[in-house]
This record gives sequence, structure tokens and C-alpha cells, in this order.
Amino acid sequence: MGVTLNSKVFKSRMKKLSGLPSYLLKDALQITKENTPVASGYAKNNTIIQGNKIVSNYAYAGRLNEGYSSQAPEGFTKPTIEQLDDDTAKYVRKI
Repeated sequence: MGVTLNSKVFKSRMKKLSGLPSYLLKDALQITKENTPVASGYAKNNTIIQGNKIVSNYAYAGRLNEGYSSQAPEGFTKPTIEQLDDDTAKYVRKI
């Protein structure tokens, strides 16, 4: 028994799937900012996209990510990754 693919459907789905990296990068920025503790807003305002990376462009990013703040005891990386896993699955299921 073989597998038959409809090439139009396959190409359409692959095209939609090619948008996943940029979708996830924007989503990751939003989630990271949501999980960044706020005192003055400096940390959130200096968390940006550079190329294909999220950059926390402030000196104390490491401390915040290690859970230094009681507002984010898990930091911001772990919750972001967990949410991105869920968002990736949802994105792929829609295709």
C-alpha cells in the first residue's frame, strides 16, 4: 500500500508552514515581555528582536531569568519555551 499526495495541497501546506518561524519569533517576543518582571519597564522596553533572536538588552537580564524577581520566579525563558511549544502545535494543527 502506497501513500498518495495531492501536490497542490502539499505545496499549500508547506507554504503555510514556512511562515512558522517568523510567527514564532513575534510570539516569543510577546510572551517573553509578558513574563518579564516590571519595576520601571526598562527590561520590557529593552527586550527586542535582532535578526532571528530575542535579545534582552540590559545588564540584569541574567538575574531576572534566573528567578531573582518574585514577579517571575521561573524567569522568562522557561515559560516562553513552554508556551511556544503549545503555540507551535496549534499552528501546525491549523494547517
